[in-house]
Amino acid sequence: MNITIIAVGKIKESYLREGIKEYEKRLKPYCTLRIIEVDEERAPDNPSPAQKERVLKREGELILAKIPRQGFKIALCIEGERFSSEGMAEKVKDLVLYGISDITFVIGGSLGLSDEVKKTCDMRLSFSDFTLPHQLMRLLLLEQIYRWFKIIRGETYHK
Repeated sequence: MNITIIAVGKIKESYLREGIKEYEKRLKPYCTLRIIEVDEERAPDNPSPAQKERVLKREGELILAKIPRQGFKIALCIEGERFSSEGMAEKVKDLVLYGISDITFVIGGSLGLSDEVKKTCDMRLSFSDFTLPHQLMRLLLLEQIYRWFKIIRGETYHK
């Protein structure tokens, strides 16, 4: 299984970098993991609709240039489908059964993802109605991917 995460921005906080490294290490027996970072566009604290659209468009262009044509693509966004960990593990298992060995997850910047990126993806996934920092989202996603593989293989993992 090949997992790619395309994410806007660099991880600035050391505690997040450490957590990400830990899950990258834990995932090695389960998949080949690749994380691609694209530049985050600067936006004012309270962007106008036009400024927001400009940022989303530019970040979207950078993301679209990195999204592979093959495989299954999942946009992480608040309006996406929700699953339990077990339900998403089943979804990943089904993708493998259908012969899909490449899954790409896309994490937007502080303003989210452009409509073009969302349209390019095969699925939209929501972790919560809460607004979560996009840097923290990368760590949360890695933890869940690890959990999904543990569930698929019937291995124990703390609850």
